[in-house]
Amino acid sequence: MTNILDRIIDYKRVEVVERRTATPVSVLESQAGFGRRPLSLAAFLVDGAKTGIIAEFKRKSPSKGVINDRVSAELVTKGYAAAGASCLSVLTDGPSFGGSSEDLVAARVNAIPILRKDFIVDEYQIVEAKAMGADVILLIAACLTPAEVRRLAEFARSLGLEVLLEIHGEEELEHICDATPIVGVNNRDLKTFTVDIERSILLIGRIPKDKLLIAESGIDKVETIWRMRDAGFHGFLIGERFMKEENPAIAFAAFVEQLKMRG
Repeated sequence: MTNILDRIIDYKRVEVVERRTATPVSVLESQAGFGRRPLSLAAFLVDGAKTGIIAEFKRKSPSKGVINDRVSAELVTKGYAAAGASCLSVLTDGPSFGGSSEDLVAARVNAIPILRKDFIVDEYQIVEAKAMGADVILLIAACLTPAEVRRLAEFARSLGLEVLLEIHGEEELEHICDATPIVGVNNRDLKTFTVDIERSILLIGRIPKDKLLIAESGIDKVETIWRMRDAGFHGFLIGERFMKEENPAIAFAAFVEQLKMRG
């Protein structure tokens, strides 16, 4: 049976063709967002005054269904930024996650980096990300070969965008390269969508020491962040923990206050 990730990649390749036909690269390059100078996620992650949290705006997911479809991307992300998020992650995949490019454009009112969270398989999507106002793109090792990761990452960097490479296990360590200075370890298996919080801790010793490290998924307690910081992680991507609340921004602010309480 085709797993969730395979299904997403299948329709993503069709979607890219349709979007390129509707909005050619030349049109994207003429948009205001394409001309702005991107912010550096790396710089925000090593800033000791920041939380290290990449706060996510996500309306739904394949595993949980609708999480929160009643809130504004602009208002929620403003709240995230005001409470100390180091970066915003905005889902732009529609069919599986209820996201859109409009959500990312709405979040661009904030003066912190924005990660375009999508399933990128083609350079066109990277040009799109720049035109939307994104600063960082996500490359998922599970749906790309090492050569594809290098090609797409180098293209992104040529546009001034940073790259977050997401891996899930030892077999994907070979996807890490010079063009991927930020590496995320996802605790969620994208084939089954089950979560194992120990995944990040187990893999960290195998990742080159010069990489900035992000722990992703299944982080719902401040104690987990403290543990991962001690292990060597620089950032933490969290979405569902806040989005499932009626007011995600308030939930995030309360979480940050708890995070500050450690010695």
